[in-house]
Amino acid sequence: MNLQTSVFSLDIAELERIERKFREKQQIAEARARELFDVFQEELTEEESWALKFLFAYMPLNDLADYDGALFLSHVRRTLDIRGKVPWGHRVPDHLFLHFVLPYRVNTENIEDSRGLLYNELADRTAHLSMAEAIMETNYWCHEKATYTGSDMRTISPLTMLRSARGRCGEESTLAVAALRSIGIPARQVYTPRWAHSDDNHAWVEAWADGDWHYIGACEPEPRLDQGWFTPPARRAMLIHTRIMANYSGPEAITHEEDSFTEINLLDRYAPTRTVSVIVKDEQNRPVIGADVYFELYNYAELFPLAEITTNDQGEASFKTGFGDLVIRAVKAGRWGETISTAEDIERIEIVLDQTKQPEGTADVDLVPPPERGGDIVEPIDEERIQRHNTRIEEGTKIRTDFEMTFIDEQRATELARAVGLPSNRVWEVLRKARGNDREIAAFLQERCGEFGEWPLRLLESLNGKDLLDTFRPALDDHLIGSMTLFGDLAEDTFVRYVLCPRVSFEMIVPYKRFFQSVFTSEEAALFRAEPAVLARRLKTEISQMENMPNLKGRGNPVGTFKLRKADLMSLYILFVAVCRSLGIPARLHPSEQKPQYMENGQWRNAILADNSGAIQPENQENGNLLLLMDAKTAAGTPAASYSGNFTIARLENGVYNTLAYPHGKSDVYDEPFELEPGSYRLTTGIRLKDGTVRARLAYFTVRAGEQTAVTLTYRESDVEVPVLGVLERNENFRVQDGPDRTIGDITGASGAIIAWIEPEREPTKHLLRELRELAEPFTEVGAPLFLAVGDSEWSASFDPNGYPGLPSNVHFVRDSTYDGLSTYLSSNQAAGEAGFPHLFVLDGLDQIRFVASGYRIGTGKEVLQIVTALQQRNEWRSQE
Repeated sequence: MNLQTSVFSLDIAELERIERKFREKQQIAEARARELFDVFQEELTEEESWALKFLFAYMPLNDLADYDGALFLSHVRRTLDIRGKVPWGHRVPDHLFLHFVLPYRVNTENIEDSRGLLYNELADRTAHLSMAEAIMETNYWCHEKATYTGSDMRTISPLTMLRSARGRCGEESTLAVAALRSIGIPARQVYTPRWAHSDDNHAWVEAWADGDWHYIGACEPEPRLDQGWFTPPARRAMLIHTRIMANYSGPEAITHEEDSFTEINLLDRYAPTRTVSVIVKDEQNRPVIGADVYFELYNYAELFPLAEITTNDQGEASFKTGFGDLVIRAVKAGRWGETISTAEDIERIEIVLDQTKQPEGTADVDLVPPPERGGDIVEPIDEERIQRHNTRIEEGTKIRTDFEMTFIDEQRATELARAVGLPSNRVWEVLRKARGNDREIAAFLQERCGEFGEWPLRLLESLNGKDLLDTFRPALDDHLIGSMTLFGDLAEDTFVRYVLCPRVSFEMIVPYKRFFQSVFTSEEAALFRAEPAVLARRLKTEISQMENMPNLKGRGNPVGTFKLRKADLMSLYILFVAVCRSLGIPARLHPSEQKPQYMENGQWRNAILADNSGAIQPENQENGNLLLLMDAKTAAGTPAASYSGNFTIARLENGVYNTLAYPHGKSDVYDEPFELEPGSYRLTTGIRLKDGTVRARLAYFTVRAGEQTAVTLTYRESDVEVPVLGVLERNENFRVQDGPDRTIGDITGASGAIIAWIEPEREPTKHLLRELRELAEPFTEVGAPLFLAVGDSEWSASFDPNGYPGLPSNVHFVRDSTYDGLSTYLSSNQAAGEAGFPHLFVLDGLDQIRFVASGYRIGTGKEVLQIVTALQQRNEWRSQE
């Protein structure tokens, strides 16, 4: 007999587990007991009480620190009320409701009481629909509200997405999951943490309807479920997963499980899979229990750990993955072993922990991703449905564009600047980045510039661009007013960057300066200013270190961390820097090491906050230098050095290489030495071939205190192949902007050209346009005409060719009403047709196709430059007269 209760179909064992974990969280959060748990003194129904306990039982540490119980009670009551109102509310099994509807958190976003607001937006639009139709309608609504743009790692909240109207894929999917849950539909954010065949990653959404999970591209609707531009790339993935804040026991394979969350592996829903089995042994051939096994692939020029799995009692670890190559590294107590697993491996892999030091010299490795694969044959969508979908897309784009037109424009920004006596170009730059939060930022300038002059603007300029979307006047006032008495004899740049600026890492910006100025006595503050190391020792003693969910480390706000008296190590680092800045002590996280430092006598000193298990150098230990040398034998076509683009530096710590966090794309790498802690390092370089294979080189070196180590930055040779792939018909007509119709032959002339058919609203095209902007100078230098062809359905009233600043000067937008030339090519190339837009062709002077790229492909811009350069060097760019 299955013993159940009437509450969420939970049996006695599950109720006891929730109760036990809830009591544990009460003990952990005893310093904030009133703020968090007084809500249980209210009159609660049995469902409300257990739903609250469930959330608290699995709540991340930072949420216990940063939010109050009233927020969670409001969320629970609204969610239960919605479940009773939506037509499918009680068709959703309790198990799915608890794990995929009730949760308030999707990713690392700031938590706001948004469920009721989202429900009010969607309830009437979806009430008459089936669950499957409601999922699609919700995604059309998301498309009306937001579109893709690249940005930093901090995840903005759904309400901030609505205010700003754009975000990266992790933020689009956070919005879509929150929206679906707001109408009682189970939903989860799905990630491929890194692609194997291309740099970058991607996130989308799975939603449940009447017994089945379906996927959608968040904010990118399709005319049916289980369709998206990312479908072909997903068939080449090595891991697709989602994380659940609970001890989840569903049917999916579990990749990793800890006390507070479960990571489930969804790869076999998208791609062919294999299971890699590893046994770890010591030098006496005995199984090693509790070794950490890292399954790594090449991405962003590092060996990125897709999964970390601990060996069981037999010394074994297994990982379900795709048919591509992995570097597998096993580590325990500083001893390690490493091997490569290829797609052909079917036997169990044995790794011996027989290494304590890194190798010497260099090692060349080829890493092959899963091959391109065709998909299942699906029934074609009828033309009427496609037309209806296209109309919805155009309508949604116009709704969003009309909303963006309400943002403060440059003229109004100039008027504001004139009124407050500030430079108009700087004020416009800040307000432009603030988007839908522009009036809040404008009001701050209007209210504070009279008293503080330029300093309010200097504060805003010290923030990351994304901060301007969700930082409000209470926080801005706190950091402005709380900082202005701290200037002292600091250099102006030091004061702005390391005292005035509130941003430390990726935490939410909150008021904290006046709080920390009030909690310490004047004597304590004076002591900390004289000896910041004393503050570090005090925080290390008084704040207990507890590791959090992996994706939430370092997200605690300083005030919450201080009040809870418990934190993961990175949140403790953020707290130290915030307290220092509040007391006028310049402080930061080291730019590459991400460890806390304070300034003393003009020098940066390390703050010792890690416990004995954390690796951090002593305060005054001397660093060494790494001087990168340019390879004098660099072959033609070798890419220019770009950090995270084609090389990274990683330090060996306890048997694991940790990549240093220099700015993505950093290219001035030969100008001055890198200051590094003493230790063993690995320099990873890589060149990615067209099929996604990487030719990697691993160079090992040692940095010693007070010494400079010189290492030549080398890449493996990669011949640029430029075969003739076909001919593109010259007679297709394009309508040139503000000009007559012209054929492909007209626009290419006697020389070659680059032609890309694009969908401006889709993420793959936006990646291509971003790459063209980043490579504007080299594209202009090669002089190749570059035509971006837009179809009639995309060339709508909301599309403005002038709205893409920063592209190479030789870019021309053209309108293609027929797609004749493209259709001819796609009809003979099923894979390209399925991959979707953009479709990019490099043509030589004879209209011969010398390069083709379709769909989502990070790095296409660099490939095109290599191809065009090679053709020009071989005199094959112009036709033979």
